[in-house]
Amino acid sequence: MTTDDTSDTDVLAQRFEAHRGHLRAVAHRMLGSTAEAEDAVQESWFRVSRSDTSGVDNLGGWLTTVVGRVCLDMLRSRRSRAEEPLETTAPIHTAAPATTPAADPEQDALLADSVGVALLVVLDTLTPAERLAFVLHDLFAVPYEEVAAIVDRTPTATRQLASRARRRVQGADAPEADLARQREVVDAFLTAARGGDFEGLLDVLDPDVVVRTEAGVTTGAAAVARGATAFASRGAAAGRPALVDGAPGLVLLAGRRVERALKFAFVRDRIAVIDIVTDPGKVSRLDVRPD
Repeated sequence: MTTDDTSDTDVLAQRFEAHRGHLRAVAHRMLGSTAEAEDAVQESWFRVSRSDTSGVDNLGGWLTTVVGRVCLDMLRSRRSRAEEPLETTAPIHTAAPATTPAADPEQDALLADSVGVALLVVLDTLTPAERLAFVLHDLFAVPYEEVAAIVDRTPTATRQLASRARRRVQGADAPEADLARQREVVDAFLTAARGGDFEGLLDVLDPDVVVRTEAGVTTGAAAVARGATAFASRGAAAGRPALVDGAPGLVLLAGRRVERALKFAFVRDRIAVIDIVTDPGKVSRLDVRPD
């Protein structure tokens, strides 16, 4: 290898490292395992290091599609073997960039905060193609045209994949019996919030529950329960059960206008994800029906 080739590889490795955190986040959301996510990123580097990137204008976007393809292959292989993701997965033997950093506990914490085990369990109900379409488009804003090239579908079919995955994540495809049980859980959540019943809230929250708002993310049953008891003093009494985009939820009304909406997703009869929508424009686009 010439000096110029070595220099080019070093530059590419440095550019790859600049995107490593983002690629790890994509892989973690796709695979649900820190170890497998690291394997996917390293496999992506192996592929990238053998590719001609001179014509790539948007390296970050291109790398996202590369790691997406790797994760899709891993998900399909996992499903064919009927395996569950394991944190002890053996690493793929690939050449890593010379500048590979040590594990970053802060980055791992951010990944856990933004995803949560509960949401990953929900994502595990999706097919590999549905999961990739949902994760890349909804969580990382990758255009449908680029996702379509990865899953070998048309953009229209890819849009349908993401839409179907979105409905499942939001609980819209739940059987009627499950929907009735979920309504009971929401009622119990509202009752506990109104009464400031911390233990009652813990009973209906998944230990790894994730709350997402426009301002940020809160994770963990204790933190969410504390927030819900504070919410009791600010308006839980005005909360009303409703179907929000087809899933059990709550709304707060200002007169007849919906001021705030809470959308729930469930894992094993506990609340796993709460999306709190307060932006007036977003609230106006919700399909809210009295429950």
